[in-house]
Amino acid sequence: MRARHLAHSVPAFPVYSAAFLSEGELVLGGGGGASKTGIKNKLRLYHVDEFLTMKLADELELESGEDAPMSMAAHPDGRTFVCGVNSPADKVSKGENLNCRVYTLDSNDEIELVSATGTLGRDIEDYQKVTVLSPDGGYLAVAGTRQMSILTFPALAPATTRIERGEIYDMAFTVNSLVVATTINLLIYNLSESQASPKEGKGKERPSSSIVLETPRTLELPKLPGGEKGIFRVARFHPLDPRIFYTVINTTPARGVKSPTRKAYIARWNAETWKVDRIRKIGDKGLTTFDMSDNGKWIAYGSSDCSVGLLDAYTLAPLLSILKSHEFPSTVLKFNPGSRLLISGSADNTVRLISIPDGLGDSSWSSTLPIVLALFFILFALAVQMFMSGAI
Repeated sequence: MRARHLAHSVPAFPVYSAAFLSEGELVLGGGGGASKTGIKNKLRLYHVDEFLTMKLADELELESGEDAPMSMAAHPDGRTFVCGVNSPADKVSKGENLNCRVYTLDSNDEIELVSATGTLGRDIEDYQKVTVLSPDGGYLAVAGTRQMSILTFPALAPATTRIERGEIYDMAFTVNSLVVATTINLLIYNLSESQASPKEGKGKERPSSSIVLETPRTLELPKLPGGEKGIFRVARFHPLDPRIFYTVINTTPARGVKSPTRKAYIARWNAETWKVDRIRKIGDKGLTTFDMSDNGKWIAYGSSDCSVGLLDAYTLAPLLSILKSHEFPSTVLKFNPGSRLLISGSADNTVRLISIPDGLGDSSWSSTLPIVLALFFILFALAVQMFMSGAI
């Protein structure tokens, strides 16, 4: 199936993070990073729609020396978002890195900094690569390369911190669990508070408390075709059914191979048994981005070959592909809350808007043809049998 899509140029603005606050309000984070490239680091608010238009509504330039916003998550209130922005290098080296930042849209729909805190050490090479909010918006999980922290939200009070052995790539919440994807395994934590919290009234802030992270259940990489080795890159629960869980696995080359292919697989897990129900090879290049539609129907992925594609979330069957979405691989993919629009951003200073076709993934002639043919052959065989017996 073909989809309408349109690339928009955003000059001098390499895009690294994004979040939809509402159906048509999109926040982008990007810039030249901490290096002196002359490209400013900014947060931008755009108005987008299903006609694939994209209009700049507001822009917030970050302070000189700060890094580009490298990860982002929207709060369910539709006005607030969290992103990771490293402070200038001199502050990082002093242990004053306010890397975790909360922004909101003020009464004039302009981006405003609300609060900030530090969760990382003094390593100027580290950055907040993962930013995830719990389903109710009451907890925030952030991670650098190896250190993860869970904070209460919006207070940003530390609930727990933990250092993992492998490099952290992603985290995913359910109501009572947290899954951490590292290069070497999946860590499944049951979440429990160290003290009972009173019932929360409407608009009240969650009381400060600590999260107890018990010894996690550890899952190794599932067996891949041909016995290939790989690393986890994405961890995501199905938005409507927490019994379904997805991982992206990029293969790693064997030692001594000069021109290796880095294949990409998406695995669908049963989150009750933690067994893989289905696994599908996506291509011969690693995946760089991933997202799921809020209606639970579709998976979007971006590949290092610069393509963007959609899969059926249940069967992992391919639904559509855009072969040359950007000049550089996609750095961020996001569905809007209504699952009608998908945006892909890249460091090549472009954003591609993709309109999701009506009926995408529904029954079609291509999917029902095998059933129709099977019924035809059954009826044909019955007709031949009746003919041979003289019944007709």
